[in-house]
Amino acid sequence: MGKVTGFMEFERVDETYEAPAKRLHHYKEFIVALTDEEAKVQGARCMDCGIPFCNNGCPVNNIIPDFNDLVFHNDWKNALEVLQSTNNFPEFTGRICPAPCESACTLGINRAPVGIKSIEHAIIDKGWENGWVKPQPSKVKTGKKVAIVGGGPAGMAAAQQLARVGHDVTVFEKNDRVGGLLRYGIPDFKMEKWLIDRRVEQMQAEGVKFETGVFIGKESIGVEVKNYATKTISPDQLMKDFDAVVITGGAEQPRDLPVPGRELAGVHYALEFLIPQNKENAGDFKNEIRASDKHVVVIGGGDTGSDCVGTSNRHGAKQVTQFELLPQPPEEENKPLVWPYWPTKLRISSSHEEGCERDWSVGTKRFEGKNGKVEKLIGVRLEWKDGKMSEVLNSEFEIKADLVLLAMGFVSPVQQVLKAFGIEKDARGNAKATVDGQNAYQTNVPKVFAAGDMRRGQSLVVWAIREGRQCAQAVDQYLMGSSVLPR
Repeated sequence: MGKVTGFMEFERVDETYEAPAKRLHHYKEFIVALTDEEAKVQGARCMDCGIPFCNNGCPVNNIIPDFNDLVFHNDWKNALEVLQSTNNFPEFTGRICPAPCESACTLGINRAPVGIKSIEHAIIDKGWENGWVKPQPSKVKTGKKVAIVGGGPAGMAAAQQLARVGHDVTVFEKNDRVGGLLRYGIPDFKMEKWLIDRRVEQMQAEGVKFETGVFIGKESIGVEVKNYATKTISPDQLMKDFDAVVITGGAEQPRDLPVPGRELAGVHYALEFLIPQNKENAGDFKNEIRASDKHVVVIGGGDTGSDCVGTSNRHGAKQVTQFELLPQPPEEENKPLVWPYWPTKLRISSSHEEGCERDWSVGTKRFEGKNGKVEKLIGVRLEWKDGKMSEVLNSEFEIKADLVLLAMGFVSPVQQVLKAFGIEKDARGNAKATVDGQNAYQTNVPKVFAAGDMRRGQSLVVWAIREGRQCAQAVDQYLMGSSVLPR
């Protein structure tokens, strides 16, 4: 805890944003981080609350009160050590995590919670600036070889942990660069990708090998997600060459909208729009799907939909409208009812602030167009009662739509990978594996483990890091009979 009376003396101060009129002209990050003094004051707001619910609200169980106190006392280096003890990539979570820790903050019961995410952001950035973040190669090699299939945050976390205890780790990524959906699903204006490259360099110095452009399986990936792999390796070969295999691919199978007119040109999955944009920003090629001077309709009210809104605005869209199937949530949560859990409430992202018309309880009946090109969406108002949805009579309406982006979530990881390995799936199409006990993270296939979205389905980056870390401990235990890695 920082200052005993700090939570009564100081108000919450959030990170600020570059003005929308300016940031819409680029794809760079636009958040202005806290100054050292501001971070110190925010650390002082951390209470001596007895039971720090924030620790359990955080999926990686960051030791939040400790690093808040250390920042308050200007002990940044030890704050970094505390932060890195539970989180491999704080610069990722400090930028894009929705901060469930703050929803669990005890101070948040009747005041604004401690700005935990902004403090985390400040700690890790200062650590890199001062050269405190260094490679941690193992002094002893075990002689064991581990293959990681999927170079997203779960795979990266697992690889780094396993390399640090002496295993020879190779990460296989189907894209041309490491990062998975962290690189190609999240727009650059939310997190610039040199941050990933910097971590890759650190991991290479720790002994991790990266093989990009490699698809592990027996079939090509479906048309839903573009396959940029130039090489295919069979699971049988991988099983032969490695002592353990960890499957950590992302949940990339998008939820479709099978309504009349779905086949019209101009109706796309969100990733068909977002992935090429990130590749354009990286200097690869031009994104062929353009929102410039168009009426854009985004279907889906989550983070992916928000990313489509922000990208469309940067293209120079004439109008962006976002529809959500569910009712509009309340502007403020009922804290006595939901604390310390993640609340359902109206969330306004930075992309929404840049320009977007939002509407809730809207169903899509069909798309209409001419010459094979979408021109409008026919929607209907919905009524929700006891959790069930019904259409409001005579409520059909139409809206101009030159570009429709389907951002309704992801139903499962790529099925071809699971099928190729013969991995048993759960009812949602994810790899079936428990997270506890002697066989934690192990699939039904001997020496094959699964973690992240591949095991739990669509989730947050911070959950991917947690599962990657825990899976690494399970793999180390499996290979060596014991493990010094934390769970």
